[in-house]
Amino acid sequence: MAGSGRAPGVAVGVLTGCAVICAALAMGLRQSFGLFLAPMTAAHAWSASGFALAIALQVLVNGITQPIWGQVADRIGGRRVIMAGALLQLCGVLGMALSEGLPLFTFFAGVVMGTAVSAAGMPVIMASLTRLLPEAQRGRATGLGTAGSSFGQFLVVPLVQFGITGFGWQAALVGVALASLLMIPLALPLNDRPPPRAGIAVAEQSAMEALRLALRTPTFWYLCCGFFVCGLHVSFLAIHLPGFVASCHLPAAVGAGAISLIGLFNVAGSLGAGELSSRWKRRELLVLIYASRGVVMTVFLLAEKTTASVLVFSAVMGLLWLSTVPPTVALCARNFGTRWLATIFGLVFLAHQVGGFAGAWLGGVIFDRTGSYDLMWVISILAAAFAALVHMPVRDPAPRPAAVPA
Repeated sequence: MAGSGRAPGVAVGVLTGCAVICAALAMGLRQSFGLFLAPMTAAHAWSASGFALAIALQVLVNGITQPIWGQVADRIGGRRVIMAGALLQLCGVLGMALSEGLPLFTFFAGVVMGTAVSAAGMPVIMASLTRLLPEAQRGRATGLGTAGSSFGQFLVVPLVQFGITGFGWQAALVGVALASLLMIPLALPLNDRPPPRAGIAVAEQSAMEALRLALRTPTFWYLCCGFFVCGLHVSFLAIHLPGFVASCHLPAAVGAGAISLIGLFNVAGSLGAGELSSRWKRRELLVLIYASRGVVMTVFLLAEKTTASVLVFSAVMGLLWLSTVPPTVALCARNFGTRWLATIFGLVFLAHQVGGFAGAWLGGVIFDRTGSYDLMWVISILAAAFAALVHMPVRDPAPRPAAVPA
């Protein structure tokens, strides 16, 4: 099939299904780390800010190492990279469970886990899936993968909480570590390793040529700016929404329910974004998503904070949560091709994770200094407006061919 690197005998359904479940595990296990803040800080007498800094460092290391793992995946295939990431995650989570001091915990949770989630994370999985499928099926498959990651958040987080409640935080962390190994068999169909060059000469773009092209293209920087804002929003809400709910004197269960509800509704949002990425203009879709985030956050900030308003806000934000991923991946593929997609999207994802670090860290600093999250909400609203505007000049060309015969 033209434009597809899918190995013969691997059905599209099997390929997509394994990628979706793998993404669900990767995201679900990662999003569960916030549940360990209270029991681990209480058990070790650590500060909450120290624990949060370790997780924020994980987000930053994830972003820094993402282009590196993307480059490796573009050269040897995503399957091997995902498997290596699963083994690293096993070591990282076990190290978290056995750490007695905050510096060692920060090393395992921040550095080791940040590297692991880059290798076995959504960018590498989605880039591999995109390469293995023809253009007509990429938007839907990417939407399914993103939706799967959100469903993993919805499904895995409550299971981890059940493990913490029933067996203790240390046993629950060991369970998370062992669950990471399930990604190894799920990665087997993602065999997108570039085939050896045939005798016929082919003018293939090198990695450095692709990188130079991206860095001098305004569209690349527009996408980076938008994804920075996406990371800011996602990390701020994922880490601080339960604390914001508690500061509004609502039950703790409302905060946990809000995070799960975001994950559930993002299934629909990601599926819809995937379909629209194939049928509609991806640029306009991103403008609409970011503008909608700003409107929703503004309404929520001004509204009375009740259980109902928190849950309604979470459901609507869930529709907009990771719906930015399918059109962003599609725009990277259309502007820069699929040969070095994991590398290029990895660089865009770096901007996402830098924004994630800012959202996680800045939210805590603002709350510590002001006793309120109001300023952070205002920053998030203004950032949404900026992201909507910065996507307007993005190029949305026809798909690029994989290679040009010499």
